[in-house]
Amino acid sequence: MNQQVQSEIRQGFKERLDYDELMNCMRCGFCLPTCPTYGQTDQYEAASPRGRIALMKGVVDGVIEPDDDVEKQLNLCLGCRACEPVCPSGVKYGHLLEEARDVIQQKKKHSMHVKVIRGLVFKQLFPRKDRLKRLHYFLRFYQKSGLQRVVQKSKLLRIMPGNIAELERTLPPIASVSALSNRPTHIPAEGQARKKVAFFSGCLMDTMFMETNDATMKLLQKAGCDIVIPPGQGCCGALHAHGGEKDMAKQLAKANIVAFESLDVDYIVLNAGGCGALLVEYDHLLKDEEQWRDRAEAFARKVRDFSEILVELQFAERGLSLPEQVITYQDSCHLRNVMGTASAPRTLLASIKGVHYQEMEEADHCCGSAGVYNITEKEMSMQILDYKMEKVNKARAQTIVTANPGCLLQMKLGIIREGAEERMRAVHLADLLLEAVDNSSVS
Repeated sequence: MNQQVQSEIRQGFKERLDYDELMNCMRCGFCLPTCPTYGQTDQYEAASPRGRIALMKGVVDGVIEPDDDVEKQLNLCLGCRACEPVCPSGVKYGHLLEEARDVIQQKKKHSMHVKVIRGLVFKQLFPRKDRLKRLHYFLRFYQKSGLQRVVQKSKLLRIMPGNIAELERTLPPIASVSALSNRPTHIPAEGQARKKVAFFSGCLMDTMFMETNDATMKLLQKAGCDIVIPPGQGCCGALHAHGGEKDMAKQLAKANIVAFESLDVDYIVLNAGGCGALLVEYDHLLKDEEQWRDRAEAFARKVRDFSEILVELQFAERGLSLPEQVITYQDSCHLRNVMGTASAPRTLLASIKGVHYQEMEEADHCCGSAGVYNITEKEMSMQILDYKMEKVNKARAQTIVTANPGCLLQMKLGIIREGAEERMRAVHLADLLLEAVDNSSVS
C-alpha cells in the first residue's frame, strides 16, 4: 500500500472503529485459548483477538502503519467470534473486525482481476437469486449429465488454484429444476398450529441445499408450526459484512426486513448459523440509520435457529430413532457464539434412540470453513481442519452433525482428506432429524 492509501485507512479507522470498544480490551488473555489461529501459529500474539485489537488501536493511535502485514493478520482471522463469550469486558470483537475490514477494502487499490472477482461474487451473484438459480441449473446438469465424472477422471480440477478439486467433491446432490421452480410460500402445521413462524430460506440454502431447507420445514410442520415463506427475501448479507462490503450488506438487510416485517409471526426461523448471526445483528448493522433502527431491532428479536423451536415444542419427546451409530456434533461458530445456541442441537441428538451421542473435544472450536476462508486462506483452513479431524477420530464418530452449510462442506472435506468416506459421513442436523422421524415411522 502506498502512503496515501495508508493515510486514508488510518482516517477511516479513526472515524469508524469504536475507540471505547478498543480500550475495553484489558489484555487479560482469556480469549487466547479460544482462538484457532493463535493456536495454529505457535501462539503468535498478532494472530490472536487481543493482538488484532492492539493492531487496530495502534493504527488509530498513529503508532502502527496500516500496511500489508496489518491487513494480513485481520484477514487471517476466521471471524468465529469464540473470543466474545469468554471476554470479561464483553468486547464486541466481531464488530471491530468487520469495520476494519470494510475500511481497508474500500480504501485499498485492488488489481483488475480482484475487482472483477469481488464484483461477480458480492454484487452480481449472491444478491441476485435469479443468477443463483442459473448456477443451480448448471450444477444440476454438471452432476446428472456425466460431465462431473469426466472432469474428475481427467484430473482437470487439479490445475485449478487452491483446493477447488477437493471442494468439488463435497458438492451435495443438486435438486431438480422443477423442484427449484416450485418453492412453497405457505406450509400448514400438522394438526393444531402451536406457533406461526416465518422461514428464512436464504440463498445457497434454498438452491444448493434445498433438500435441507425442505427437511427443516417438514420438522417444523410436524412440531406444530404454521410456516410462511415470504418470496421477497434474499441473501442475508453475511458474506458481504465479513468481506468488506458493508454497504451491500445493509441493502440486503433492508430488503429482508421489508419482506418479513408485515408478517404476524412468533419467530423468524432458519437453519444456517452463519446467516442467523447476521440476522440477529441487523440492529447493529443499521444502528446509524434512524429510519431503519427500530425496524431492524424488531426483526432481530424474532430470529431463532430451528433447533430452539423444536426443543421449545418438545420435539425431542417424539420417540425418534436411528440405526446404531456413534454421533458427534460440531458447533457452528456463529450459531454458538453469536446466536447463543449450543444446548438445543445436543438435546435433540441425545434424544434419538439407537445411537450413541459422543461429545467431541473442542467441538466449539472453528472447523476452518468461515464462509470463503477455506479458499482465501487455504493453508490455515486446512491446518485447523486437520486438527478438528483429530478430535473427530478420537470421538470414534461415524456421523458428524453440524448446523451450517459451510461447516457441513468443511467436515465433508475433512472426511475426504482422511480417506474415510466408507466409515464416516457429515450431515446437517435437520437432515439427520428427518431421518430419525422417518425411521421411527417405519419401525
